[in-house]
Amino acid sequence: MDEEYDVIVLGTGLKECILSGLLSVDGLKVLHMDRNDYYGGESTSLNLNQLWKRFRGDDKPPPQLGASRDYNIDMNPKFIMANGNLVRVLIHTDVTKYLSFKAVDGSYVFNKGKVHKVPSNDMEALKSPLMGLFEKRRARKFFIYVQNYDVSDPKAHEGMDLTRVTTKELIAKYGLDDNTVDFIGHALALHRDDRYLTEPALDTVKRMKLYAESLARFQGGSPYIYPLYGLGELPQAFARLSAVYGGTYMLNKPECKVEFDDEGKVVGVTSEGETAKCKKVVCDPSYLPGKVRKVGKVARAIAIMSHPIPNTDDSHSVQIILPQKQLGRKSDMYLFCCSYTHNVAPKGKFIAFVSSEAETDQPAIELKPGIDLLGPVDEIFFDIYDRYEPVNEPTLDNCYISMSYDATTHFESTVDDVLNMYTLITGKVIDLSVDLSAASAAEEE
Repeated sequence: MDEEYDVIVLGTGLKECILSGLLSVDGLKVLHMDRNDYYGGESTSLNLNQLWKRFRGDDKPPPQLGASRDYNIDMNPKFIMANGNLVRVLIHTDVTKYLSFKAVDGSYVFNKGKVHKVPSNDMEALKSPLMGLFEKRRARKFFIYVQNYDVSDPKAHEGMDLTRVTTKELIAKYGLDDNTVDFIGHALALHRDDRYLTEPALDTVKRMKLYAESLARFQGGSPYIYPLYGLGELPQAFARLSAVYGGTYMLNKPECKVEFDDEGKVVGVTSEGETAKCKKVVCDPSYLPGKVRKVGKVARAIAIMSHPIPNTDDSHSVQIILPQKQLGRKSDMYLFCCSYTHNVAPKGKFIAFVSSEAETDQPAIELKPGIDLLGPVDEIFFDIYDRYEPVNEPTLDNCYISMSYDATTHFESTVDDVLNMYTLITGKVIDLSVDLSAASAAEEE
């Protein structure tokens, strides 16, 4: 271990593994360590026995739930936008060859006490029970504007500069009511709260276009995809990528202590009396608690069920977003459901998560609006965890710390954090339009 590395990565959460893979592909010498004896960190996947041990101590799961090994329960479940940046990273690095994905059946939104399918284009808007007849026409016009919008074509802008016009002003032009704005902002553009209304509209329009493009990509009932056997496969796939490009992995390394010189710059990491030298450290917040601050908490419920979520057209995999305004909250609530069709549970079993930015210390009460939508559950577990973000200055100490996972059930914010960290570490912006496997094949020729 007494070698020198360009970068030492601590923790095998998804963010750390993606960065380790990208940096190895860039030709950097990477050492990747984890204090745990398993991959995934906070985003690991548990079988039934591990889930019980984590939440119920020495109790054993009831036999009617089926074999423990048939469960792959993700601790941070998030669906992947089919045309989003994570898919681009997967294709860019050719990690897709290690994974199999399947489309997610449904995308729904909670509105006026009911669950509705999210309309994503002008045709679906006309059919949606979310809106009355006149509102449907107005919404259709707005959807057509968004579908035709092209940053480089001034004709499509209709005289509006979306880098200056706020989302609220853009929506006002089409006369849409608050209910319509609610599902557009939260279920299509995937904003986590209502701050977007006073921000430039370009971001919201781009997010809506991404949703529509993702929906069109697989012609499924939703814009999302999910790996077979769950997200636990993702960190391992990027770990393989790193190893292929010369990265070194060490799991089960206790007490990974980051070492600094007199100027406060990182010089290495010590574990079990040995120190590996390095120029930079990449890690999750748990490895450098003195360089992060708590920014909130996530409340979540994990349920095992024997049926799909009611009112979702029997969807075996589904996301339901409950916008903050519908619940009188400060932020949205999210429902995630997956099942045996994605090989995350035995036949006939469904895994559902309800999550939200915690506003109290009582997840069972706080998450009730989401739990009420699930119908009968076989088992339910409650959990609350702190969220951290870095407060250090990486240019001074060469420590690059990821942010904790948020309450959302989709990956877009997670990947943004990874891409920003990559740019901070390397000084480069990753070009996601390049297909690495095609590029390397061309080099070999």
